[in-house]
Amino acid sequence: MEWFDIDWKGLALPFAYIFVLGGMLYTFSTIYRKRKASQSANLAPWFPPHLQKNIYSSLLEINAADNHDKKTRVPASVVRTALLRRAVEDIGRIIQVRSAKQALNTLLQRGSVGDDLMQRFSRAEKEMEEELRDVVMEANALAPGWGQAIFQSANEIAANTHLRARIDDIQAQAATEKEWWEKRRQCISKEFMKELDEEEELSKAGSVRVGSDDEGVLVDSTSPATSPGGSKKRVKK
Repeated sequence: MEWFDIDWKGLALPFAYIFVLGGMLYTFSTIYRKRKASQSANLAPWFPPHLQKNIYSSLLEINAADNHDKKTRVPASVVRTALLRRAVEDIGRIIQVRSAKQALNTLLQRGSVGDDLMQRFSRAEKEMEEELRDVVMEANALAPGWGQAIFQSANEIAANTHLRARIDDIQAQAATEKEWWEKRRQCISKEFMKELDEEEELSKAGSVRVGSDDEGVLVDSTSPATSPGGSKKRVKK
């Protein structure tokens, strides 16, 4: 049958074109993904280095290295405290992430921020999720069931720390505010005394004018008056 006869030579060029185009697209996609991954890796982290996490890891390494020497081992209470401080730092970072997420989404919709910033934020969110799971696992390894309560304790510690810092700030500002109020009180006192002095001076000036007018009336009333007939009469008061 003739319709089964295919001209392969005529189709070679279209197939070659499709093959070359597919290879170019694959090469471009591969290079693009590698470049994006390289850029993402070079982006600055959202948070600074996790000091409390590094301390906790160092304590675990010390205990692992000195497994047979009980004198140099870090006490379990110190390790638990280090993990709790790590959880407290995580609480602060979680609050920052939640506070920034809504604002960043709004700015992204307006086109005010770039993709690099959102990539940094997304990576920070993933890192925090992994960090929380790691802390829970470590807490359960140190004390069974502690993973369910460690972040509750960390939240209370973070709240108390924030409250103490606020109180310290208020106490630090108390001396400055006291000095300001003292100056303000002296200024108000001076203005008040100045007003009293001005009122007193005005009162004295008014009394002097009134006394002068009365004396003029008395002199006129006691002076002799000449009658039409030429006789003098004293005016009765």
